[in-house]
Amino acid sequence: MTMADRTTTALPHQTAPASGDGGTGGGVGTTAAAPPPGPSTRRRILTLLIVVLLIGIPAGYLAISADQSRDSGKEKEDKAAAAGLTDGWPSKVTRRIYDVPIPHSSHDIAYFETNSWKVSRLYVQFTTSEEGLDRFLGKIGTSRAQLDQGRVTVTPKEAATVGWKIGSGPDGDWAGMVNTFPKPQPVQHITVDFEHKHHPKVYLVSTVTP
Repeated sequence: MTMADRTTTALPHQTAPASGDGGTGGGVGTTAAAPPPGPSTRRRILTLLIVVLLIGIPAGYLAISADQSRDSGKEKEDKAAAAGLTDGWPSKVTRRIYDVPIPHSSHDIAYFETNSWKVSRLYVQFTTSEEGLDRFLGKIGTSRAQLDQGRVTVTPKEAATVGWKIGSGPDGDWAGMVNTFPKPQPVQHITVDFEHKHHPKVYLVSTVTP
């Protein structure tokens, strides 16, 4: 045996260091996880959520409903205004609601109704006889003596809604009155054109407020 062989044989056996938790080099530290919320915490969160839903949903619904109601009423009124006066008689139910007993001998009858969430109006025009005018005024609890000569009680805004030319220009012999009733009965703005004395023309706006 040579000297080199003896030297190789004499070297001790070497092994790779074992990896593990021991030693100072290889370990990685970990953070402990937070404990899950207890039953009492979950109950408080659930209770708070229920309260928010119970308060928030109805309030939001009411706000949306109010907006929709206003929008719907305004839309109906705008559509009606665009359509203009309708020739003919309003229905019996409509005439009863607004207390507008149009005389049977009348002609040139036209009407227009608007409805909103705050107020409803019926615009009516008709031409009648002197007797017919007296009957009409008597049925709504007033008389010709209550008409103020030269007075136009239909407002410019109301007249513009249906295109009435009331109180404008040199023609026309106007007289008007405001007929009021206890609520919920209507308030009536009545203006009469006496240009043709024996055939007076009535312009009326009857307003109902709920």
